[in-house]
Amino acid sequence: MAAAPVRGDPDLGIPDLIRRLTQDSKRLVADEVRLAKIDATDSLHRAARGVLWMALAFGVGVVMFVAVTLFVATLIGRAANGHMWIGALVTGLLEIGVGAWLVKRGISAMIAPSYSLEASRNALADTANWMTSGRKR
Repeated sequence: MAAAPVRGDPDLGIPDLIRRLTQDSKRLVADEVRLAKIDATDSLHRAARGVLWMALAFGVGVVMFVAVTLFVATLIGRAANGHMWIGALVTGLLEIGVGAWLVKRGISAMIAPSYSLEASRNALADTANWMTSGRKR
């Protein structure tokens, strides 16, 4: 599909062409701003919907975790000849252990160095050294 040639009016002068260019530029900027607003609104709606689903999943997860905790505590309590306090204690200790393990993993993930950032810094330092050594020659 070939583009149609643009036909200009031969009687138009430079000031008219500059005025047209200015008007077209203003219209283009206004269209870009309008498009950015539409895109931002759409992104905000999608983000709000995602937050809603995440909150719902968190609520269901908490209820499920409580139900599993009660189930495990009851199961261990029945296995301990009806001593439900043993089941609750063991389940609590298990959950504290899992929580401590998760906290430890989270802390180690937070303090781990960012290798991509360090590699970028090293590459920039190497480039700077190469540039300065090339100028001294």
